[in-house]
Amino acid sequence: MAEAKPAMRKPVFTKVDQLRPGTSGHTLTVKVVSSKMVMQKGRPDGPQVRQTRIAECMIGDETGIIVFTARNEQVDLMKPNTIVILRNAKIDMFKGSMRLAVDKWGRIEVTETEPADFAVKEDNNLSLVEYELVNVAEE
Repeated sequence: MAEAKPAMRKPVFTKVDQLRPGTSGHTLTVKVVSSKMVMQKGRPDGPQVRQTRIAECMIGDETGIIVFTARNEQVDLMKPNTIVILRNAKIDMFKGSMRLAVDKWGRIEVTETEPADFAVKEDNNLSLVEYELVNVAEE
């Protein structure tokens, strides 16, 4: 008897306001609001071709906005007004606030096909919410 192949699961899309500290595996469709280069190390004409670039991008959907940390070639994809699908994104904590990131296990897809049929809710910035790490003592 032939073994049934597992069906590909359709990704469950998360909204920005559903993101929580310490979570990962998110798939979101977001619009890039802004992008700011925060670090650029290494010279392309230098001995090492490896260039480290980090940009902080404000991204969002109709539920809110969050800071996305783009690294290296991700920086080129995260241009303002671009609609992107972030696959397998995770929440990093930076100084008590949430940042969204896509590491080597995830990917960023720029969608030319999907029009932005949503207005970004810029007055709900999840990266401005400060979280305190609380150690819960077991009774």
